[in-house]
Amino acid sequence: MQIGVDSFVAATVDAAGRAVDPAKHLSELLEAITLADEVGLDVFGIGEHHRHEFLDSAPTMILAAAAARTRRIRLTSAVTVLSAADPVRVFQEFATLDLLSKGRAEMVVGRGSFIEAFPLFGLDLEDYDSLFAEKLELLLKIRENTYVHWSGKHRARLTGQGVYPRPLQNPLPVWLGVGGTPGSFIRAGTLGLPLMVAIIGGEPHRFRPLIDRYHWAGSRARHSPEQLKVGVHSLGYVADSSTTAEDEFFPGYARSFTEIGRERGWPPMTRAHFDAQLGPTGALLVGDPETVAEKILRVNESLGGISRLTFQMSVADLPHAKLMRAIELIGTRVAPLVRSALGSVTPALPSTKSERAA
Repeated sequence: MQIGVDSFVAATVDAAGRAVDPAKHLSELLEAITLADEVGLDVFGIGEHHRHEFLDSAPTMILAAAAARTRRIRLTSAVTVLSAADPVRVFQEFATLDLLSKGRAEMVVGRGSFIEAFPLFGLDLEDYDSLFAEKLELLLKIRENTYVHWSGKHRARLTGQGVYPRPLQNPLPVWLGVGGTPGSFIRAGTLGLPLMVAIIGGEPHRFRPLIDRYHWAGSRARHSPEQLKVGVHSLGYVADSSTTAEDEFFPGYARSFTEIGRERGWPPMTRAHFDAQLGPTGALLVGDPETVAEKILRVNESLGGISRLTFQMSVADLPHAKLMRAIELIGTRVAPLVRSALGSVTPALPSTKSERAA
């Protein structure tokens, strides 16, 4: 199982409650990605939002900066809002990232959980489904062919133009990011795309029937089991003790979900609801390394085996030092526990700073 971190680059506050300077925040994010690489994590993802509380509207720019500072870690979107993007430009940007990173680029494409991108880029929200289906089709066509012949409803047709540059990896990895819509799971399986499931609440085992549908659709379309990988994007946080992790994560988590809830008609987030999510079958991966590793293994078993799990910690507006400590703990303690239990190999790490910099 690959283990990593996703960030939505949420605007944060310092210990005194003052907003952190955006340039400083992005600099700290690059420090976090560099540390994730050094402690042996497998992947780091950057989200895409077009709202005032996030700094991730141009994720490939951030990932390209990270590519120059890292050696091994895979660099991905989490997710690319494909419905509001031009697939030609998306492919060109990630192909360039792949060349810069020497074959470490990936993308997770999806429709996004917010709608701001639609009016921002002059798109009709009524075309929500058809935009994504058509643009995914074009993106995969570009991935397969340098010279593309294609026509659709939402974009000018292509009549054999070449799309450059081509990536180092062939094919460039494309995951399909999904929430809880059954049709999305079936689409991913039919296309033979790896699946990234966002589980931000409830009980992960409830997604098992949907994942079974994904495997059924993939098998029916004659895709190999190796193609049909499942990843999970989870809210989580690791500290030296579970009590510390819970108490540090809750305030920012509650504030974020209460604010989002006002837009979507959800009730305010309470400590009782938060505590319920910390239980053995709850979605939150919050606690000390041993507790979190045990819960990851439980999620893996309940979903029939997963290939990747990523922590999303930026939702809680945690100070930079605490996020760095969490990344260190995930890389040096959580991931080895999970890998050992699953019988997978822990990557060899450079032993000194000078070796890491070489």
